[in-house]
Amino acid sequence: MYGLWKPRVLGAWRVPASGPAILAVNHSHNIDGPMVMGTAPRGTHFLIKKEAFVGPLGPFLEGIGQVKVDRAVADRTAITDALAVLDQGGVLGIFPEGTRGEGDFASLRAGLAYFAVRSGAPIVPVAVLGSTERRGRLIKGLPPLRSRVDVVFGDAFEAGDGSGRRTRKALDEATVRIQDRLTGHLENAGRLTGR
Repeated sequence: MYGLWKPRVLGAWRVPASGPAILAVNHSHNIDGPMVMGTAPRGTHFLIKKEAFVGPLGPFLEGIGQVKVDRAVADRTAITDALAVLDQGGVLGIFPEGTRGEGDFASLRAGLAYFAVRSGAPIVPVAVLGSTERRGRLIKGLPPLRSRVDVVFGDAFEAGDGSGRRTRKALDEATVRIQDRLTGHLENAGRLTGR
């Protein structure tokens, strides 16, 4: 990432140095995941749609420990693999909106709350800003080479309410709390970076 663009990384010290953690990343461009993987202070295992595991990219993604997920069904294998990352004290990266979009955390899916409440791992909000501002001249689908992309890590927080409940209602309440924190982080990151 540092060879192709000019990432400015802010708040990386907020990622817990050890133990399980979940990076909740906004997603507006294809480079957002790789940018976080390349700039995070710890190795990150992202939940990535199965459609990305094609050709030589498939074995590469599996080789670096990424988790393949079928978004059309409740993918038990992906859930088990993701929980195993957290159980082993690793870092799991999630795009809580479930797909690339505006990157504004406006519509969260329940997966992030489930993993956070089930594992007890803290969530670290991550805002990737600048990846969609301009199109590259050489490769239209990427930001211009050597352009600045900001990666802003926020304060880690617990998603659960402390009760240990894992009911549907508890997950819905956790999703609301998570959305508030992620939206607040994104607004703060925008002010901090001037974007």
